[in-house]
Amino acid sequence: MKNIVVVGGGHAAAQFCASIAASSHMFHVTLVTEEDCLPYQRPPLSKTWLKEADPQPAWLRPAKFYSDHGVEVLFGTRATALDPDRHTVLLSTGSELTYDYLVLATGTSARELPLFKHKPENVFTLRTLTDARNLRARMQDSRDVVVFGGGFIGLEVAATAASLGKRVTLLEAGDRLLGRSVSPEVSDWLLYAHRASGIKIELGSLATDFTTDDANLNGVKVHERFFPSDLVVVGIGAVPNIELAQSVGLHCDNGIVVNEFMQTSNPDIYAIGDCVSFQSAELGRFVRLESVQNANDQARCAAASILNCPVSYQALPWFWSDQGAIRIQIVGIPEAHHDRLLRGDPDGGKFSVLYFDGDRLTCVESINSPPDHMVARRLIAAKTSIDRKKAADPSVALRTFEVN
Repeated sequence: MKNIVVVGGGHAAAQFCASIAASSHMFHVTLVTEEDCLPYQRPPLSKTWLKEADPQPAWLRPAKFYSDHGVEVLFGTRATALDPDRHTVLLSTGSELTYDYLVLATGTSARELPLFKHKPENVFTLRTLTDARNLRARMQDSRDVVVFGGGFIGLEVAATAASLGKRVTLLEAGDRLLGRSVSPEVSDWLLYAHRASGIKIELGSLATDFTTDDANLNGVKVHERFFPSDLVVVGIGAVPNIELAQSVGLHCDNGIVVNEFMQTSNPDIYAIGDCVSFQSAELGRFVRLESVQNANDQARCAAASILNCPVSYQALPWFWSDQGAIRIQIVGIPEAHHDRLLRGDPDGGKFSVLYFDGDRLTCVESINSPPDHMVARRLIAAKTSIDRKKAADPSVALRTFEVN
């Protein structure tokens, strides 16, 4: 029986184990996770987990699934070193695992703000269940919340805090919200909507200093301006965990570089999920994506390769973000040089931004418009040519463009 070692405890790792388990092949799979629990749903951590009365982890699969399918889970354990020549993984416990195939699903770590080199006790980042537990406990007794970062995590946490009645200030260093992720039209609408909900948003704001009271921060300075705070959340992005890969010379460039089958530069080592840099079939360039869809689909791709039925990774990327009463859904990857058309009524709180390359739909950003999103996934995947003017008309259902 061949051995597979999976390093990581997120969505990609769990889906890979499930894909191997669903096959008729016999493997011994060992899942190595630094966390003390089974893989769980991560999107709720910035939303429902922080505001529910008694939140519980949403396990991706129950413990019985792993035991029934012969997946050994090593909790609270780090992979500290690799030896590709000997096909071994050294663990923080001092023991060693031997593999035929190694799968790196190491994910990302929260990007730290240099200002908080010596982090006060009430400054938090949010990546794990432990982070969410600690943040939730502190948020309950806080009044003034300062959030650094106008990306998805920052906006989700800010919206959640505002819904709990906190006074929320969001500081974004760039000139618009989600500047690297969405169109200016969506950025502008989000700025208006979140400000209307009571969140104070300061664009182009870099913190220059902070004040403390004992071990806690009690205010943030942006040049001459002062923002009181008894809780700070730093949500300024994430960095891929590539240290293990780099230590053995695997090719890395904004992530662990893989081919279309999720193989690294060592054919017996695969990488999947948020830590991976892969060549997008649609864009023709290497990208790194942080999404549940990408993690799950890359896990399936890697499993298929190991099971000797390789299929190149062609999955269409899609994302979502719930920010208070706002649901953002994106299919495709926004390209700034593509033409954009507005569909729907931003003033009514429901609209989509359609991206076109010629007459081909390439990306759709939807605000509170799930039907647009679902049809767009099919249209973009099918590379359907559609009439731009009709597509931008909200009285014309997008599904009318589908080819039966």
